[in-house]
Amino acid sequence: MIVRRVLGVLGCAPTPDADAVEIAVLRHQLAVLRRQVPRARYTPVDRMVLAALARLLPRERRWAAFLVTPSRLLRWHRELIARRWTYPRAGRDPRGLDEEIVALVVRLARENPRWGYLRIVGECRNLGVRVSATSVRRILRRQRIGPAPRRGGPTWTQFLRTQARGLLATDFFTVETVGLTRLYVLFVVEVQRRWVHLVGITAHPTGAWVAQQVRNLLMDREELGHRFRFLIWDRDAKFTAAFDAVFGAAGIDVVRIPPRTARVNAYAERWVRTVRSECLDWTLVWNERQLRRVLTEYLRHYNTVRPHRSLDLRPPCPAPGLTLVEPGAVESSVQRVEVLGGLIHEYRRAA
Repeated sequence: MIVRRVLGVLGCAPTPDADAVEIAVLRHQLAVLRRQVPRARYTPVDRMVLAALARLLPRERRWAAFLVTPSRLLRWHRELIARRWTYPRAGRDPRGLDEEIVALVVRLARENPRWGYLRIVGECRNLGVRVSATSVRRILRRQRIGPAPRRGGPTWTQFLRTQARGLLATDFFTVETVGLTRLYVLFVVEVQRRWVHLVGITAHPTGAWVAQQVRNLLMDREELGHRFRFLIWDRDAKFTAAFDAVFGAAGIDVVRIPPRTARVNAYAERWVRTVRSECLDWTLVWNERQLRRVLTEYLRHYNTVRPHRSLDLRPPCPAPGLTLVEPGAVESSVQRVEVLGGLIHEYRRAA
């Protein structure tokens, strides 16, 4: 083709045929592909087409024209025989393991990322299931679950929920009465289960008053000192050294948030928003006594009846005898209970 092209430039050769040029281009592209693709992948249709076209070529050019080699044809024949004598598997694992055992091993590995093969074998034996470490390894590899050190640690959600078990959060919020008197409300939130404690209400908060109120709280609820490890609070001047000493004596370390970072104390701030939007923004407060009665009744509803999204739409501590209404229940079997004069409604199953 090159010689013809040179002679064509000199005007001494005939114009090459278009079909011949196309064949030359296709052959060159095939040579390029052979250099780039070490092993071609054929579908059953491709094999049928190649087998049919091979019969049209002369014997001396048949094998040079295709990428298929005799060894490949022999391998195809062996695969065909293997598929012919392979029967479908049903009922059990290909290596003799029951599906229930496989599901149990996978569940233990996913729920406990730090457990190794032998630990999973031991836990299975405690459940009356006999399985070897080799079988556990094979099952986890098929499920693409790596060994214990490389299986990954807890997620952020799991980590934060674990840390929340030992956390308390506290803060103040204010309420303006009808007579324009400002009342200060001190509260404590158990972060894990969202239980809120009303610590005290006063119009003149001082460091001594705050320390005495939290001392009364810890005396009334001694379990707080055993269940919690840290208390989060802001840099309000009303939280003095005496306040720290009261919690320190109960074994609770006090942690101050950085300046101007209210989001660090997000659980306390979120409860303030909730109590305002659901209760205080719709109530006129006359004095401290009325505010204490309103907040006490609202906290009973908040802690024992109100569903929480963070708790899978369950209350922090369901009231005894509280029956949740199931979807599709008959309307006449649901009874409404008014709270705070009808400001809040609770619904229970009628007796």
